[in-house]
Amino acid sequence: MVIKPFRGIRPPKNLVEKVASRPYDVLNSEEAREEAKGNDQSLYHIIKPEIDFPTGTDEHDPAVYDKAVSNFNLFQANGWLVQDDREQYYIYAQTMNGKTQYGIVLCAHVDDYLNGRIKKHELTRRDKEEDRMKHVRVNEANIEPVFFAYPDDEALNTLVSEYTQLTPEYDFVAQPENFRHTFWVVSAAADIARITARFAAIPALYIADGHHRSAAAALVGIEKAKQHPAHRGDEEYNYFMAVCFPAGQLTVIDYNRVVKDLNGLTTEAFLRALTKNFFVEEKGCEIFKPVRLHQFSLYLDGKWYALTAKEGAWNDHDPIGVLDVTVSSNLILDEILGITDLRSDKRVDFVGGIRGLGELKRRVDSGEMKMALALYPVSMQQIIRIADSGNIMPPKTTWFEPKLRSGLVIHSLR
Repeated sequence: MVIKPFRGIRPPKNLVEKVASRPYDVLNSEEAREEAKGNDQSLYHIIKPEIDFPTGTDEHDPAVYDKAVSNFNLFQANGWLVQDDREQYYIYAQTMNGKTQYGIVLCAHVDDYLNGRIKKHELTRRDKEEDRMKHVRVNEANIEPVFFAYPDDEALNTLVSEYTQLTPEYDFVAQPENFRHTFWVVSAAADIARITARFAAIPALYIADGHHRSAAAALVGIEKAKQHPAHRGDEEYNYFMAVCFPAGQLTVIDYNRVVKDLNGLTTEAFLRALTKNFFVEEKGCEIFKPVRLHQFSLYLDGKWYALTAKEGAWNDHDPIGVLDVTVSSNLILDEILGITDLRSDKRVDFVGGIRGLGELKRRVDSGEMKMALALYPVSMQQIIRIADSGNIMPPKTTWFEPKLRSGLVIHSLR
């Protein structure tokens, strides 16, 4: 892998908690407006600048992108964001529920994305790519990092552990998630060389979260290369910012479904239809969570059911066919409920497991949805297997938690 250190743009220690924010795509405009209320230094003014306009303003309006640029410039002029005077790597630790994962913040090369050494497992949508392209293009910066996994490496683990014994640059607990974020600066030339050399020996990186940001960064890099007749390939615009975590440290949680109707079936007929491919067991009123692969949790009419797929419902020799999201999509959503396109069908919605199964129950009990389906989470091994095979996962398969906090460091393309 080709990686490099960079001159990060980041907040002073005393401002980091005011600047840092959740990623742009985990909350809507009104939620961002509420979180940023009374805080002019919140990064939401850069990554969701529609909050500085009247409610209802289209977040894709050209004036909104222009506002992102003016706010980014304002943050730097006011000293709320300051660029480091040398190229460095950074170490970023996240702690959730007593478990900590340690990432290295670096710049990855666009060419490694284009040639498939940075591997993806999800399809991207052109409209979302274009939105992030515009944001990168106008700011000439990767304001938010992407989230990569790499095969566990003992030498990198050793280096990271050396730094985590030192006093961190940043150390705070972020709300509303109540997760801890800790950050160290790697400025020693010898350590920078160690990190660069170790990543050079790593055959592939895997996109965990940030497929659209990765694609957008690569497309902007291609654009800029065409605009520079003397393009060499080592200019700053050839790189984009990522936080790389050892795959073994990452937590993938469930990504669940809620459905508006039973496709004209009664509850009894729907449950009978399920018995073709599943063993159906009523669990009562208490929330039931799947405990193994090929087991699902159904909530319908105030009751929870365990659905256990019968032999033959999945294909162990197919990295996509073995996934529970494929089993449930094919044998429940498609075959019984007539939902054939998860990307466009408005009868189905998706709920990240971080919200808990109580959120599924709430949406059904409110009458908004008719039923909910909870899945057992995929593993990092499954994700890597799929990416290595060149396959793409079905939509809404993976949910990584904790999310990266934005605003700890920014990469300028200049």
